[in-house]
Amino acid sequence: MTAGRLVVCPTPIGNLEDITLRVLSALREADVVACEDTRRTRVLLDRYGVRAKLVSYHEHNEAARASELVVRMREGAVVALVSDAGMPLVSDPGYLLVRGCVAAGLPVEVLPGPSAAITALVASGLPADEWHFHGFLPRKKGELRRVLAEPVGTLVAFESPRRLSATLQLLAELDPEREAAVCRELTKVHEEVVRGTAAELAARYAAAPPKGEIVLVLAPLDPAAPDAADPAAVDALRRLVDAGAHPRKAATVVAGLTGGSANALYRALTSE
Repeated sequence: MTAGRLVVCPTPIGNLEDITLRVLSALREADVVACEDTRRTRVLLDRYGVRAKLVSYHEHNEAARASELVVRMREGAVVALVSDAGMPLVSDPGYLLVRGCVAAGLPVEVLPGPSAAITALVASGLPADEWHFHGFLPRKKGELRRVLAEPVGTLVAFESPRRLSATLQLLAELDPEREAAVCRELTKVHEEVVRGTAAELAARYAAAPPKGEIVLVLAPLDPAAPDAADPAAVDALRRLVDAGAHPRKAATVVAGLTGGSANALYRALTSE
C-alpha cells in the first residue's frame, strides 16, 4: 500500500480571503483535516465549499492524536494539518505530528501562507535582516527582562493585551529610546500598527490598554543603552548573591569583568 503524507496548511490570521488556492486544494483532497477547533475550521471550509472530514488536534490531545494520524498515514491516508490561524507549529500544535512523520519516514509538505509574525515584522518598519521570534512573552518579570535584554536582532513576539502595558513599561525602564511597534488585529477590520520609542508606547498604552491580538516588534538592542543588562552577567550576579555575596559589591565586580553597568545589573537582579 502506498504511504500517505502530511500537508501543513497555513490558514488566514483574520481575513478569510487570505487563504491560498494551494491550501484550498490540499484541504479538498485530504482524507482527514486535523485542526485545533473543528467549529472554527468548519467556518473557513464552509466559506469555500470545502467538504472534509475533521478531527480535533490540540495541545490537550496532541500526543495521542499524533500517533493515531501517523498510523493512518502509514496506511495511505493524506492528512492536512491546520491551526486556528496562521502557520501550524508556530506557537500552535503540530510539532509532535511533524516529528512523528519524520521518524516514520513519511513525506511532509509545507505550504506557504499567512503568518502573524512575518506580517508584523514587515509592517513594523524595523530591520528584517536578522530577527528572532520568541512566541508568547514570559509572564514573570525576571524572565521577561532577560528576553527583552537579549541581543538577538529584531525581536518579534506575541503578547496578551492585558499584559502589554506592563511589558512596555519594563521595556521603557531598560531602554526608553528603543524603537518598537505594536501590531494589533493584523489583517482584520480594526488592524492597527503603532510605531514609536519604548517610552512613547508605554505612555500611550498605560492609559488605554488595547483589545485584540497583539504582536510586539522590538528593534535590535542597542549595546550602548545604559540599562541593557546582559542576561549572562545577571545570571552570574545572581549566583554570587545566592552564595552569600553583597548584591551591590557583586554587581560592581561583575560589571567590571563584563564591561556592563553595575546599576543595570543591580536593577535587573532586584526586579526579579
